[in-house]
Amino acid sequence: MIEKEEKENKELVLFENKRIRRQEYNGEWYYSIVDVIEILTESVNSNDYWYRLKKRMEEEELSELSTNCRRLKMIAKDGKKRLTDCANRETIFRIIQSVPSPNAEPFKLWFARLAEERIQEVIDPSIAIERARKTYLNKGYSEEWVNARIKGIPARNELTDEWKKRGVTEQKEFAILTDEISKGTFGVTTNRHKNIKNLNKKQNLRDNMSPLELALTTLAEVTTTELHRTNDSKGLRALKNDAHDGGEVASITRHNIEKRIGKPVVTSENAIDFKNKKEIENK
Repeated sequence: MIEKEEKENKELVLFENKRIRRQEYNGEWYYSIVDVIEILTESVNSNDYWYRLKKRMEEEELSELSTNCRRLKMIAKDGKKRLTDCANRETIFRIIQSVPSPNAEPFKLWFARLAEERIQEVIDPSIAIERARKTYLNKGYSEEWVNARIKGIPARNELTDEWKKRGVTEQKEFAILTDEISKGTFGVTTNRHKNIKNLNKKQNLRDNMSPLELALTTLAEVTTTELHRTNDSKGLRALKNDAHDGGEVASITRHNIEKRIGKPVVTSENAIDFKNKKEIENK
């Protein structure tokens, strides 16, 4: 589902093509300690290394480092969610100091930049949007496509924030509401939409939508947000009704567009096609 895909994208950062899992907790990012240790030590068993490091910390009366950690559920290598020791920015920096490694300095510099970016994004969310814009352009998308994609990001964030305020807590509930909007807007579920575009489970649907599909999705989500506020909806059932109605508003627009262009808005075109079009236009 879209919500899950976007969440997973945010909860993964890369240092020299090596992944570090992270999760937001109490308003700040917590990072997987074993992922950090694996990069620093290049150890084949980072779990064992972290276990021994924790014991050493306790012996050296540095137990506050390990007690400042949180066990959060993260996707493991086997694809299942497992409890993982995580730490915030400050604690990660202190752990780095406890691990002798030639990778420590470059990692600290990279991690400091990552932390600074996060702080700046909280102060000014437009920074994150501009960074996303540059990333999409570097990937080869056209200006038209990028503008449509970027416009949808704040609309989606505002909608999911509204859902959280109104009682949505489970991942499956976000998926149900997202599906309701998709069915109302396009007449298909998000999974069916992905199948039409020949995408696998890990590929992000919105990164493979056309500018028209993106614009209609944004219209549906903005409308749904306004319906929640107007109706003061609370709980999954009421929110689902609004999501259905918000999708129907966008569906009316979709039918009008299809009547005039003479073809369906939902097509098998995906990111490959949009990037190829840009390459052709640049020749």
